[in-house]
Formats: sequence, C-alpha cells, structure tokens
Amino acid sequence: MELRFSFIIPVYNRPIEIEELLESFSKLNGTFTYEIVIVEDGSSITSEAIIDKYKQQLDIAYYFKPNSGPGDSRNFGMRKAKGNYFIILDSDCLLPSNYLIEVSKHLKQSYVDCFGGPDKAHQSFTNLQKAIDFSMTSVITTGGIRGNKISLDKFEPRSFNMGLSKKAFEATKGFGNIHPGEDPDLSIRLWGLGFKTTLIPEAYVYHKRRISWSKFYKQVNKFGSVRPILNTWHPQTKKVTYWFPSVFSLGVIIALLLAAFKIYLPIYLVLFYYCLVFISALLKTKHLIIAFQALLALSIQFFGYGYGFLKSTILLSIKKDTPENIFPHLFFKTK
Repeated sequence: MELRFSFIIPVYNRPIEIEELLESFSKLNGTFTYEIVIVEDGSSITSEAIIDKYKQQLDIAYYFKPNSGPGDSRNFGMRKAKGNYFIILDSDCLLPSNYLIEVSKHLKQSYVDCFGGPDKAHQSFTNLQKAIDFSMTSVITTGGIRGNKISLDKFEPRSFNMGLSKKAFEATKGFGNIHPGEDPDLSIRLWGLGFKTTLIPEAYVYHKRRISWSKFYKQVNKFGSVRPILNTWHPQTKKVTYWFPSVFSLGVIIALLLAAFKIYLPIYLVLFYYCLVFISALLKTKHLIIAFQALLALSIQFFGYGYGFLKSTILLSIKKDTPENIFPHLFFKTK
C-alpha cells in the first residue's frame, strides 16, 4: 500500500506555536508528498495569518470549528483529510528534519496501523522546559516508556506524536471526549479490535509543553485522575505500576513524619533516590540549574499524579455515578 500522509494538528489560541511548527515542516528532508490539516478549535486568536504565510510552500488545509476539545478536533481533521495515514501532532511540537524519513522507513519495513514516537527537548527550550522534559521522559522516573526501546509491547502512543491509519480510525471512530486520556483509551480500543501499536524510537519530536510549574501540576494531576477512569472502562489494562506515584508520595510523607521521631532510615532512602535523579539530570543536561529544577519537576510529577490517581480511585469507588458526572472537567461535550 502506498502511504499518503496527512498531518492532523488541532490548535487553540496558539498562532506563534503554529508558525514555529510550520517552519520546522519547511525544513523536512526527503521528497514526500503530504498535507497538513490544521483545525482551529474555536480560537479567539486564530492562526489564519500564519497559515496564509506558509500556504505557498506547504500543502495546508485550514478549518475553523466551535470549541469541542482536542480529541474531537483531531477526529474532525481526520474526516477532512485526503491521506490514508494520519500523523497527529500537538501545536507545541517541532519536527526534526529527518522525521518523515524515519516514519516512512519503519512503516515500509514493519507496517503497523498505529505508532507513537518519543519527545525530546530542543536546545532552544527554556531551563524549565528541559527540566520538565527530563522528569517526563527519563528512565529513572515514570516517564521512561516514551524513550525506552525495550518497552515496545502494548505501547500506548501519545497524541502529541501519533500515527494512525485511516482504516484504524474508521474502525474505532477515533478519539473519545475524555481529556486527557483520550490517547490511551484509543490505543486500548485498537487492541480490542486486533490492531497493533508500536513505538518508533527514531521518530521523535521536540515537545515544548508550554507550561509553568502550576500548569505542570495541573497537567500531571489530570493524568493521574483519568487513569482510574480508564481502568474502570478497560479493567484488563490495570497495572500495579500506576500506583507507584501515589505510594511514593505517601512514602515521602511518612518518612518525614518518622524523621520527626528520629527514625531516619526512610528519609535517607528518599534522599538517596533524589541524589540519583539529580546526578542523572546533571549528566544528561550538563546544566546545574536544570538538574536542581528536575528535582522540583519530579516532585510535582509524582505528587500531582499520585494525588489525582488516589482521589479519583476513591471517588469512583464510593460514588454510584458515571465518570462524566463525577469528573465533568475531564470531559468535553462534542458539538
């Protein structure tokens, strides 16, 4: 089958990000024919002027629709797309010049209906962005799966960098209205229909994550909150590892309480782990400030996710209601 790629990019009030992303498209290597489908999700600050600037050098289809969330906007874009293989990106990503070469090579050698790629920090990113990138992607934290070549079995692609065949889209009807969590939900439904997913380690993107410390906490807290919902919908995917951030967070609190009673071993173990994280971050980034910020990023990631996961698990257990009614802020209403 000849692959015809359509890039699907939802955007909400982020014209500067779209300009940076389109600039990276203009520098892609290879002689590929592809289209870029940009879906403006009810933005009050549109990207129309940026689109016009790049229309002469890139094949861009631009649509504006009422706000209904990223999942529904991706579905809208895939229904409008002309290609038979969709590549879904977040607007805060940048593509390395060899991105399509790596994707095309892998799919020709070992075709799969859905793939995911890792994310990395670009050298131009801020120290905060690099610290958060370390916490989200390092093998010493819970984020190691994105860059781990070993952990390919039942890989759950993330929608900031995700490929999906038209056949798989039509079979599943695409993303649901939960957010975040719409991407693992789609992966699980794909498995149930017999489709395979995989990680293409070389098909990475530079992911900005456009976040402050407070926004990072809100993001990981939502990640933790949606996982018990997914476990309820798809009980066969439950894993003990999803409890690790909650257990770690409770362990740190207990260690601090025990230290007040002069029982120091637990807090020494916590400090030892933080030392390992600091050294790992320093070796990777070669930057002292980023290494210290990585400790804060790790703490926010573990405590934010862990609290969200624990709270969501308890509420789903004691309340006799649907997740949509218990957590309305985690669901978009489609138009």
